[in-house]
Amino acid sequence: MDLDEFASQCEQAWQVFVTGDPGPAMLLFSRRDDVTLANPWGPAVTGWADVSRTLEAAAARWRNGRVSAFDVLTRFISEDLACYHEIERGEGILGGRSEPESFALRVTSVYRREDGQWRIVLRHADPILAARPVNATLSG
Repeated sequence: MDLDEFASQCEQAWQVFVTGDPGPAMLLFSRRDDVTLANPWGPAVTGWADVSRTLEAAAARWRNGRVSAFDVLTRFISEDLACYHEIERGEGILGGRSEPESFALRVTSVYRREDGQWRIVLRHADPILAARPVNATLSG
């Protein structure tokens, strides 16, 4: 599978993820010790055991979601490594809420070719899309 096909497969997996099912996304991640996930609800985790638990917990927060856009801002590609920076936009029902809400996530994904197959080796997603005030703190 080439990189464009893998990126498309990732988009399809995140479409399913926001319905509450982490399965397709989990299949795309590396199983190596350095696999890393940083999602909007917690600190970054490294290693497949922690990444898989975090994916399951994050997907469990979603119901009836849909990603409406994957806006790729930049891509850096070499033979065995690729980095995508994008904005993912959509809507879904989060937590115990009853109404869908819109979301937009700033996402950086690093893909690595492992044994001839592309895999997600890092995914970082957060909701920061606008500049913060000059007096904003970084603690928290």
